[in-house]
Amino acid sequence: MRIGFQTGYWSRRPPKDIQQFIVAADKLGLDSVWTAEAYGSDAFSPLAWWGSRTKNVRLGTGIAQISARTPTATAMQALTMDHLSKGRFVLGLGASGPQVVEGWYGQPYKRPLARTREYVDIVRQVMRREAPVTHDGSFYQLPLSAEAPGAMGLGKALKPTVHPFRPEIPIVLAAQGPKNVALAAEIADGWMAGFYAPRMDDEFRALLAEGFDVRAEERSAADRFEVCATVPVVVRDDVEAAADVIRPHIALYAGGMGAKEANFHKQSLDRLGYKEPLDKVQELYLAGRKEEAAAAVPTQLVEEIALVGPAEKIRRELPTWEKTAITTLLVQGDPASMLALLAATQDSSLAGRARSTAGSLLAKVAPSKV
Repeated sequence: MRIGFQTGYWSRRPPKDIQQFIVAADKLGLDSVWTAEAYGSDAFSPLAWWGSRTKNVRLGTGIAQISARTPTATAMQALTMDHLSKGRFVLGLGASGPQVVEGWYGQPYKRPLARTREYVDIVRQVMRREAPVTHDGSFYQLPLSAEAPGAMGLGKALKPTVHPFRPEIPIVLAAQGPKNVALAAEIADGWMAGFYAPRMDDEFRALLAEGFDVRAEERSAADRFEVCATVPVVVRDDVEAAADVIRPHIALYAGGMGAKEANFHKQSLDRLGYKEPLDKVQELYLAGRKEEAAAAVPTQLVEEIALVGPAEKIRRELPTWEKTAITTLLVQGDPASMLALLAATQDSSLAGRARSTAGSLLAKVAPSKV
């Protein structure tokens, strides 16, 4: 199991000193760095800026929202990033939710799976550069039909002028619902899970198997499929103190990341068996009582989807995660926790280097909230 770093969303401004941390982690053997976007910072720009200071880590969008850009625009950015990084780029895509898609992008949200299927097909056409890109779907038409509202009828099928660095850039789909997880296994090169609990591993594997059963022969083999999971990590001597750092994060997703009747994050957590307490969390959050909402998040839930507590406890729990379908653990947390985990997963000599580097780095980098 590889270890990656999920930088997450920006708050009011860019995260302080994160570039210094990423450069240090790159030297320590970190597998990948991933960026996010919602309705603030975008996923591509920070990845290019921070990635330009690295040599080894893979650089992934985790995730780029499909409603934010046309599929050809996303393919152009992916093509560009892959050249600049010399083949280290991974394109993570996701449908987001109706509040953001319709409220921020002004796009309809219905039928996100069908839209995703068309989107991925067009991106792959651009990357292959075998012929001018064409698509006649329910959501995307290339070239645009002359009968389309406002069309001049002069559209022409085109190929990218730039030759791709690789004909296939890995595409990872963020998915939480059962059908979406199966879709990722069917058409993508990887799945990015939002809330992964090792206890549910058999269920997740079954959903992936559904997609693999109908996977096209030309797609890469199932044994090369990447499963990424974002896992918050907080190293503290006290478990409850560590869990307190994670609780607001869960309360935000369960309570505020989506309308009450269409919060896919909460639905994902509900499937873990926490619907009753999370109904209360959502009620408190939507009422503006955010601190109470966070306090209502069960510690057991935190420990199921995150690594929290003393370093030795986390070290004991890692084998459980390593037995799951996860191939890349995307750690989200403060630099101190991240470097401690990275050191725990390396051989003794590298762990020593990690501790030494962490000591000097953490003197300059202040821990941040998850």
